[in-house]
Amino acid sequence: MNTNTQKVEMQNAYATQIGRKYWIMAVIIGLLVISFFIDVSTGPGNYPLSTVLGVFSDPESYGVRLNVIMWDYRLPIAVTAVLVGALLGLAGAQMQTILNNPLAEPFTLGVSAAASFGASLAIVLGFSVVPGVGGLLVTANAFVFSLMTCGFILFATRLKGVGSETMILFGIAIFFTFSALLALMQYMASEDQIARIVFWMMGSLSRASWDKIALGGMLLAIAIPFSLFRTWPMTALRMGEVTANSMGVDVPRLRVEMLICISLLAATAVSFVGTVGFVGLVGPHIARLLVGEDQRFFVPLAAIIGALVLSLTSLISKSITPGIIYPIGIITSLIGVPVFVSIILSTRREKLS
Repeated sequence: MNTNTQKVEMQNAYATQIGRKYWIMAVIIGLLVISFFIDVSTGPGNYPLSTVLGVFSDPESYGVRLNVIMWDYRLPIAVTAVLVGALLGLAGAQMQTILNNPLAEPFTLGVSAAASFGASLAIVLGFSVVPGVGGLLVTANAFVFSLMTCGFILFATRLKGVGSETMILFGIAIFFTFSALLALMQYMASEDQIARIVFWMMGSLSRASWDKIALGGMLLAIAIPFSLFRTWPMTALRMGEVTANSMGVDVPRLRVEMLICISLLAATAVSFVGTVGFVGLVGPHIARLLVGEDQRFFVPLAAIIGALVLSLTSLISKSITPGIIYPIGIITSLIGVPVFVSIILSTRREKLS
């Protein structure tokens, strides 16, 4: 077999592999669209999908009541589920890549615990980190504390001799620190305040609004191109720091850039819906199984799967018991814990083999 024939076969194999990955992304997007419309049509007073589509295409023909239900309640919640899932999936994918750890995500590194503590400060003490936010006091506090936590992890990357494993340990320390502070806030709180804190910690899509959707959508529209522009150096980093440096990648600068992006993504998502764990773990893990480590496909697919996971979670939360909407944080934890354990066991097997 001559060299030209081998080259053509390699090109064909590569094209087939790339085509397969595009097909996988198309299928996942299709499942997301289906889940989204079923989510909108599901809830107290189920409506046929044809009615839902009719309200969106011709609002005036279905009356004020149905328009209010769809446009002011169900649609913002369904869109927020997709948006927040994409934010967490993208943040988890980036975090796992730069830390070279499949267990890294905003929840496991203490970002969610910091947000919960910030929210509890607003609920119990009325303390505002950002003055003049009015009714967004709890959301603003959660955002700032999430951002501060990511900033601390970012600062840790600049310390001499600190590697990815040390950063994971920093994250674990942050998680337990804010968990203890949160317990202190609960001890000081009244019964009503404890109920509000617990509701925040369980995660809920009921705080959805079009203003939050617009803000999160703009952030996602910036973050995805920003991430895709850095797919080649991120792919090189997955081969190891030494390999990435030999290919001309400025690893410290890349980590700082991506951690800033992760900070905004995670802080925004958690401040919108409260503590929602494991979406940033499950989305990237499934994406890695489907398309591997090629960041051109891994990054966007992790965001899409994260959106699908939270959209399905929203649907499940309304379907378990008719008339009752369960907190999404409970469901994502039940889904995420088995995945978390499976990753630990698979990582252990790889080290032993």
